[in-house]
Amino acid sequence: MITAPTDHQPAVFPMTDLEVVDRLGTDLREAGYSTTAVPELLGSSAHRALGRGEMWPALRSTRGGSALETMIRLFLLGTTESEGAVARAFPEAGLSAALSSGALERDGADIRAGLDIRPHADDDSEFLVVSDLDSDTRPGPVRRDHVLGIGQASITLANAVIREPAGAVMDLGTGCGIQALHAFSHSGSIVATDTNARALALAGATARLNGQRWDLREGSLFDPVVGERFDLIVSNPPFVIGTGRQQYEYRDSGIAGDGLCRELVGGMTAHLRPGGTAQMLANWIVREDSDWRERVGGWVYGTGCDAWVVQREMADPAEYVALWLKDAGETGGSAAGTASDWLDYFAAEKVTGIGMGLITLRHNGSDDPDVVLDEITGVGEEVTGAEAAAFLARRAWLRGASDVDLLGARLSLAPSVILEQRALAGHEGWSTVLRLLRRPGGPGATLQLDEWGQSLLAGCTGNLPMAVLLDLMGTAHGLDVEALAEAVLPTIRVAITRGLLHPVDS
Repeated sequence: MITAPTDHQPAVFPMTDLEVVDRLGTDLREAGYSTTAVPELLGSSAHRALGRGEMWPALRSTRGGSALETMIRLFLLGTTESEGAVARAFPEAGLSAALSSGALERDGADIRAGLDIRPHADDDSEFLVVSDLDSDTRPGPVRRDHVLGIGQASITLANAVIREPAGAVMDLGTGCGIQALHAFSHSGSIVATDTNARALALAGATARLNGQRWDLREGSLFDPVVGERFDLIVSNPPFVIGTGRQQYEYRDSGIAGDGLCRELVGGMTAHLRPGGTAQMLANWIVREDSDWRERVGGWVYGTGCDAWVVQREMADPAEYVALWLKDAGETGGSAAGTASDWLDYFAAEKVTGIGMGLITLRHNGSDDPDVVLDEITGVGEEVTGAEAAAFLARRAWLRGASDVDLLGARLSLAPSVILEQRALAGHEGWSTVLRLLRRPGGPGATLQLDEWGQSLLAGCTGNLPMAVLLDLMGTAHGLDVEALAEAVLPTIRVAITRGLLHPVDS
């Protein structure tokens, strides 16, 4: 068993008896507790309602008493069930062992879930993930060492990670192990760290249930990996910006403001192998009369790594505080006091907004790193691993391409690119006022054009070098070709950066 000392007595963490974990996994899988079978049993309407936080349709759909229905009611709906029904659902583990493991607990004469165990999947595999029950399933404030489960932030990061083969991977601040879980299939080894010993216990259970092996280490920031380097570092840290008081370990770093994220960014280079990549979620302070790019740009320029920083959202301080109070299940007078102190801190620090986004770093050993800081907030423009990898590759190609190289390149529009036009009616008919090139699904993949740019890019079919296209345009319209090239090449570079244009191999 994993134990950690407290002021009074050792704490015994759940799900550390590996034999019981294995038997629980057998029961869950034998019952069909998966991302496919659960929605099928619930039905589309009840499953959609559950996604909105509405429990009653799912409760109505799970009254049959089967093992799968009992598991759904326990772990996904937070009900209490009869001892007999639960015993029938877990024949391999046995009720006594399931209770002693912490997966289940008694509630009077009945049984309820002690932990959140839920199915999860990617494109190739089904998983089971172990975490603590959130405040929606178990009302009231969560415990100080609460281990967060599958949430929007963890899914955002998992979707954004570049899924290329990596020899050594570090999941910094692993929590219940979501990022390590997704990295396992394309990594040689995984080190997963956390300051929360309870999180490491539940991450160990997640790994065991899914037949994976991770090197679990307790410690803050890079302390557990001194002298080690990795091909990939991923981190969904406790990035919430506050006073420095650590009320909840999953949320509060114990470092005031955005100091934790700054330290994490600053420490990445020393732990990345040449060519290695780091990707992390972060929040940052935005003060009145300042641009977030100045603050975060200062962090990433100091790393010497190429960087792509994407701000996805800017939160109002009061809304930010309300969000995190609700997340922790805090209500009433204590919540009001916490909120007041939190907002007083923001006011004293002149915080007018909190930026939320993703930081991607690549250690290329350059004396002049390439740094792009984007604000991309559109729905459907989320960063994916494929988009992040392609963005870094395009920027690397552009850095090595002089204007002469660009003029000699054959460029082609991406297959999915569309041209959007807007026009105003006038006395002489419609007058075009906007020409926008767009690659649907590409983060920030838009480019506003004038009439000349529209004509030039229409000719980018990959058949002719850019110099020839410019010569043809200049000749047709009586324009100086050198001046035309000087004017349009910056736009061409932007179009390549955004994946609207790409070079065609000779």
